[in-house]
Amino acid sequence: MRGEGYPSGVSSEQTPPTTTPDATGPRPRRLTYAAALAALEGLALVAGGVWMAVLALTGEPDDRQQAVTGGVTLIVLALLPLLAARGLFARRSWSRGPAVITQIIALPVAYNLLRSDSVAIPAGIALAVVSVTALVLLVNPETTRALGIRGPGNAEK
Repeated sequence: MRGEGYPSGVSSEQTPPTTTPDATGPRPRRLTYAAALAALEGLALVAGGVWMAVLALTGEPDDRQQAVTGGVTLIVLALLPLLAARGLFARRSWSRGPAVITQIIALPVAYNLLRSDSVAIPAGIALAVVSVTALVLLVNPETTRALGIRGPGNAEK
């Protein structure tokens, strides 16, 4: 049917919409675990931010304004993994991006915690384990299918 449509043989049909998440059946465990880890990180950030802000307001920090700003910043940063976790639980394909970004950002933080010579070392180990585990779960093909994400070479024909 080369004579129909555009001169280059391109069809006038629209491209099919992107695949929708596979909402049939139960949510894959890997997706649930990834969402739980993202939620855990978000809750840890909220707890750290609240703790930092409360200490800034009730204690004697070197710079009260900087301490309060740090606490508020942690609470605001917690929104990214919390929204990603909510999206992963609901099988929203957009949620994998923020979840992966959160894990990538957490890796240098874990590295810096591991280089310290204090009680922060166990926190660095825990953060590194959670981040790497979450990344592995997020790039897993089962998770990708459940979210309806197509990879290169997997376009529908």
